[in-house]
Amino acid sequence: MTDAKFLSFEGIDGCGKSTQAKRLAAHLTVAGQTVVLTREPGGSPGAEAIRRLLLTGATDKWSAETELLLFTAARRDHLERTITPALSAGKIVICDRFADSTRVYQGGTRGDLRGKVDQLHTAMIGREPDLTLIIDVDPEVALARGLARNSGEDRFEDFGLPFQQKLRAGFLALAAQYPQRCRIIDGNRSPEAIFTDVLAMATSCVICRRQIVLPACPTPVKPSIYSAMMPLARRCWRHSTVTECIMLGC
Repeated sequence: MTDAKFLSFEGIDGCGKSTQAKRLAAHLTVAGQTVVLTREPGGSPGAEAIRRLLLTGATDKWSAETELLLFTAARRDHLERTITPALSAGKIVICDRFADSTRVYQGGTRGDLRGKVDQLHTAMIGREPDLTLIIDVDPEVALARGLARNSGEDRFEDFGLPFQQKLRAGFLALAAQYPQRCRIIDGNRSPEAIFTDVLAMATSCVICRRQIVLPACPTPVKPSIYSAMMPLARRCWRHSTVTECIMLGC
């Protein structure tokens, strides 16, 4: 069984992260992993109720300060009822948004509240994902997608293009701040091409920290799969697949 791992997807509204999160969850499930796919705001009954408050209505419905408190309350309930129990049971948790969205939206775009965001996170949440995949997309393209969904949960899309442009800059700055866990993926491509990168990065996170030692391969076999993972595996030819190479920490 794979050790518990916590993966999050981030990005501006309409970047395609939800599609990629669902696709990754389905892929890992077929591969035999136990996966919990969840989202923020939401992911538990209480947090879903708060989601409806946050994502619907006029743009001036809440101040940035009130949003911060509501998002943190939703995240705490989500953590208690969904994320922590799943991780304790050894499952892989894939979350469509987590605390990084609050850092960018309320911390640096809706208001200059980053200090308060960090204080609340430390006091009430105290957990970061093992890996965060940021889908980076042209804000004009993403905004058009988001508005075209007509989901009724488009309060943040209604802030307009300048808001989405600030969000993108915020996520890129966040990736630079947390290089150990954040990876930027070019979202200006086909869903299939994006998923190739998503799968490579997610697989390295899920596999590389496992305490597994495989026997050395009797004969060198050049890897023919997981070509996208070659940089992570440093092209070791001693093992039959790149996955084995990563497991052994070559």
